[in-house]
Amino acid sequence: MNLKTWLLAIRPKTLPAASGPVLVGSAVALGNGFFSFWPAVAALSAALLLQIGSNLANDVFDFKKGTDITERTGPLRVTQAGLLTPRQVFVGMGLTFFVAFLIGLYLIKIGGWPILLIGSLSIVSAILYTGGPYPIGYNGLGEVFVFIFFGPVAVCGTYYVQALSLNPHVWLASIPVGFLTMAILVVNNLRDIKTDAKTGKKTLAVRLGKRATQREYLLFLSLAFIIPVLTVLFGFYSPWLLLPFLATPLVISLVREIYTKEGAALNKTLAKTAQLELVYSLLYSAGYLLNNLLA
Repeated sequence: MNLKTWLLAIRPKTLPAASGPVLVGSAVALGNGFFSFWPAVAALSAALLLQIGSNLANDVFDFKKGTDITERTGPLRVTQAGLLTPRQVFVGMGLTFFVAFLIGLYLIKIGGWPILLIGSLSIVSAILYTGGPYPIGYNGLGEVFVFIFFGPVAVCGTYYVQALSLNPHVWLASIPVGFLTMAILVVNNLRDIKTDAKTGKKTLAVRLGKRATQREYLLFLSLAFIIPVLTVLFGFYSPWLLLPFLATPLVISLVREIYTKEGAALNKTLAKTAQLELVYSLLYSAGYLLNNLLA
């Protein structure tokens, strides 16, 4: 057991999914004159820890349920590979969620019961995604879960601990981030479609089939970019909100890959989709700030 093994379990390439929403929420807070450094740092730390805890939970619960089989094409799972025992992963998961809870106490002190509710639901949902008698991810509800918790909950929660209020701008900003996180999950489920079907894991990809899942990916990416266009066309923001379109070359590359690759080859596509979310979040944040500064 060493650091490299735990890094495999943590899956660092998935962490942009947690950091992107916090960046957007903090940028909207900054643009509206409410940015607060330590609550922003605490929100980012808690988000990353929740993602890590969720990854550990997925690793051990998938192993326990027998869905991590030898034919699996995703990144190495440490429990299934025997690099860590289930008990070690459970302890790591528990410690991760405990540290997230401690950070959450600080955020609860600032934001009160709404943050307590968000934090509690986030931890419970991260465990129930693959654990419990009715796992969210096993029953075609994964996309709904990630949209809610990586879109409105993460973006608006980050904003709330700094502004202690919400407004239409932050709700609007949370939608494209949620769509991009859904796209990350779509790649994951498309890659595993054959093994998930074999083990009875009824993801939305298994239910829809390969072609419809590819179109689902294209839809989520398209919606993420259509939202800023609509806000500009309807006069809510200036053209600075179109900065995310600088990521168009990456989008074109990803769409090509989703239609031409399968199995293990999609691992790189998944990592690049997570990178797209982070790049999009940075560009959207910059556009929002420029919109407010130069309007």
